[in-house]
Amino acid sequence: MTHSTTDPTAFRVLGAISFSHFLNDTMQSLMVAIYPLFKAGFHLSFAQIGLITLAFQLTASLLQPLVGLYTDRHPKPFSLSVGMGFTLLGLLTLSMASSFPMLLVAAAMVGTGSAVFHPEASRVARMASGGQHGLAQSIFQVGGNAGAAFGPLLAAWIILPHGQRSIAFFSLIALVAMIVLAGVGVWYRHQNRRPRPKVAPAVLALPRRQVMTTLGVLLALMFSKFFYLASIGSYLIFYLMQHYAIDAQTAQYHLFYFLFAVAAGTLLGGPLGDRIGRRAVIWISILGVAPFTLALPYVGLGMSAALTLIIGFMLASAFPAIVVYAQELIPGRVGMVSGLFFGLAFGLAGIGAAVLGQVADHWGIETVYRVCSFLPLIGLLAVFLPDLRTARAVTGAPAPVRT
Repeated sequence: MTHSTTDPTAFRVLGAISFSHFLNDTMQSLMVAIYPLFKAGFHLSFAQIGLITLAFQLTASLLQPLVGLYTDRHPKPFSLSVGMGFTLLGLLTLSMASSFPMLLVAAAMVGTGSAVFHPEASRVARMASGGQHGLAQSIFQVGGNAGAAFGPLLAAWIILPHGQRSIAFFSLIALVAMIVLAGVGVWYRHQNRRPRPKVAPAVLALPRRQVMTTLGVLLALMFSKFFYLASIGSYLIFYLMQHYAIDAQTAQYHLFYFLFAVAAGTLLGGPLGDRIGRRAVIWISILGVAPFTLALPYVGLGMSAALTLIIGFMLASAFPAIVVYAQELIPGRVGMVSGLFFGLAFGLAGIGAAVLGQVADHWGIETVYRVCSFLPLIGLLAVFLPDLRTARAVTGAPAPVRT
């Protein structure tokens, strides 16, 4: 893979990293999609289902910022393939697990693979962006969201009919991803060896206190977004089966509709942020979804499907904007910031799944959806986000250096 001099955006590299993200998240989403299989086969409670998600998400959450911080200083072009190897081993363990603790170990191994993959892949996307950072981030992320949408279909077609052992088949997908990522690693290594012109350090004209306050607001918005997504991602199947008395396979298709909408929203969010500003996209996507989430627990099955499409599309458009906004807020720390926010996404989703599992066990799955419907109102905090473009324009500070 080479970096064209006539086209500064390396679309072949972005395509490869997005395809790898597709394969990675297809495999990860299998775990959520086959929860009904594990629940019945291992006689698990909702709280134990939440703990499986927590084992996966928490591993990824804690390791991702550390991986990003380390590779900011010591780039490791082939770490992407190594990370995918952990996912491969996790899938094999998942297919052979005979106890609940083994399920937790397998989930943690898949989470470790994600911890290595996401910060480094996000760095590659920015390196290949040619300055179109939002577009590159969206191309990278949409692969993951499309994979997350495709996973439930594979579960419905292959795993649910053929049982737990069939999960081992998907280790072949991990092997394909390792080969693709080895090619990306060759390009990545070449970029690191190229001579680079000396440029002034990236500076953002905001006081340190305002930067920290802004990070706090972004964290609150991430909490709102991913706790709500955890309620749908982990428990939508169970909610639909109980609330509307439909079977598991039909519920899988509804989960696919939602995750497909998430993929579409992700693809839109980055380029829209390049045009109208990250702050505007964050504001519209998180707070604007509130009327739909508030209505969701009180509608019929058909309207429920329509609302989950709208909710998935709008919420997902925020994440590429949040990641690039944070990268511009703290320039020169692409890996650390990417690891922090991808890790936070995993961690909040995992904690949310565990907490909401306890709520579902004690007060019912329908209570989860009524309570979570208020979470997007936290989006009001977006009013405190500074416009980074204005900050640079007013003070004359340079834009963040492209990395």
